[in-house]
Amino acid sequence: MAHTKFIRIGLTGGIGSGKSTLAGLLMARGLDVIDADALSHQLTAAKGAAMPEIQKLFGNEFIAPDGSLARERMRALVFDQPQAKEQLQSLLHPMILQLIQQAVESVKNKGKPLVVLDIPLLVESRHWRQNLDRVLVVDCSAETQIRRVTQRSQISVAQVERIMANQASRAQRLSAADWVVDNDTDDFKLLEESTRRIQLHI
Repeated sequence: MAHTKFIRIGLTGGIGSGKSTLAGLLMARGLDVIDADALSHQLTAAKGAAMPEIQKLFGNEFIAPDGSLARERMRALVFDQPQAKEQLQSLLHPMILQLIQQAVESVKNKGKPLVVLDIPLLVESRHWRQNLDRVLVVDCSAETQIRRVTQRSQISVAQVERIMANQASRAQRLSAADWVVDNDTDDFKLLEESTRRIQLHI
């Protein structure tokens, strides 16, 4: 299908939705996928560009011995303190957005028709939507999310529910979606078929 415009597709979904699996399937089908989480880890690794400001804002106790972000400690803080979460996001999201824009330009300059941006907090953050043309949401029930995450991570139902409570609601994600992939079953072939249909309709 011919394209007259370079298309930026935002991919998102709650924890346990299967978003990362879908991103992998899109990559396997030859699409360029930019992973916002990977860029965040790059910024918060030892000597990462965000680390001096994180140290200034939150203190040395949030710096791991190797100089990277002490992730578990920071995760606990932002769960307990919304203000800390806002501070961290206000620092990281513009930096991630800048790296994403550079990566998008690189894909565009190669003459590709589109790029997929894998963004876990797409709906939660005000930074992303205006930089996207379409939003693709991987959807499943809360019960499925909880079952998948507890099976794969060996954490409690209460912990998963707490994580989910800090994410956008299912209704909020669906209301932001241009496309929805229903991934409530664990049938990999169905997810592959959904991926094929998405590619046909882009």
